[in-house]
Amino acid sequence: MDSVNASEGRNVRVLVIDDTPEIAELLTFALRERGFDVIPSGYDTGVNELVAEHRADALVLDCSLFEMSASLFDAVRSDSRGSNLPVVIISDTPEKADAGLSARAAERVLLIPKPFTGSQVARALTELMKAG
Repeated sequence: MDSVNASEGRNVRVLVIDDTPEIAELLTFALRERGFDVIPSGYDTGVNELVAEHRADALVLDCSLFEMSASLFDAVRSDSRGSNLPVVIISDTPEKADAGLSARAAERVLLIPKPFTGSQVARALTELMKAG
């Protein structure tokens, strides 16, 4: 499968923040198999520093509570380094997440309901990167 390339011609670097290590590992494996460079992390309120440190091209948020993902999303969007960063949010409460994102008039973000597959996340990231 062809890898997705960022504007610099390198593979897309994706920061994956997941508060469940096993899910983070599965996401990392699935995305790497599809050509993404993946930086896995547990829940970290220093998300903007991680984005900058790893020069992330995109972000995947999968936290057990939508409020945790929402707080990280808000932090990223409030920082100039992440104001236009493509974000995929995985949620087990998609109606709540969708309402929360709509209230924020969020752009360059896609919501994936649980249960999900690595292919769904990869397709969402590819769509967001092409739209950018």
